Amino acid sequence: MRLLHDPVRLLLTIPALLWALSFHEFCHGFAAKMVGDPTAEMRGRLSLNPFAHFDLVGTLMLLLVGFGWAKPVPINPRYFRHPKRDLVIVSLAGVAGNILTAVLTVLFFRYFGAKWYQWTGQSGLIFLFQMVNINMGLAAFNLIPIPPLDGSKVLEAFLPYKYMRYYWWLERYGMIILLVLLLTGIINVFFDPIIRLLWNFLPY
Repeated sequence: MRLLHDPVRLLLTIPALLWALSFHEFCHGFAAKMVGDPTAEMRGRLSLNPFAHFDLVGTLMLLLVGFGWAKPVPINPRYFRHPKRDLVIVSLAGVAGNILTAVLTVLFFRYFGAKWYQWTGQSGLIFLFQMVNINMGLAAFNLIPIPPLDGSKVLEAFLPYKYMRYYWWLERYGMIILLVLLLTGIINVFFDPIIRLLWNFLPY
């Protein structure tokens, strides 16, 4: 909510937000193509165009409460040559893209931060901070093992078959459960330890 009361910070956040969501979904589509699934490309989702991935509710949630999502890239596991392995690769590709963005942003600031500040002033620093913060937050959020988030697909790949009926039930009601957890703040029980772990990957 604080962003809505700070127009300058909001304007600097929107480009970082659009990149984080678009690159996340692009990485899913690209990884799927690499393991044999052309679905995302055929449906025009192998793109960095933010409008190709825009989800109104997910974007508003990200701005308002710090957690959100884009429109999921369609995949068809029937194309996968090694179904479990490829499902994990495709599921983690978006998270990897967000972490890579954050790492490169930190490295850019480390080596070019002084010049960047001279050219852009305080606004440039806010933008870089938001690039790191949003991408790390999106990566951590998507690792939560609740459908339809990416972490749930990794869980699905390793879950013994005898427990799959519980996963299918969770998948059916996952979005409702996720929204309740978001609105009540309980989601932080899952999110906080994951984000703390991911911050350790940044080259300070």
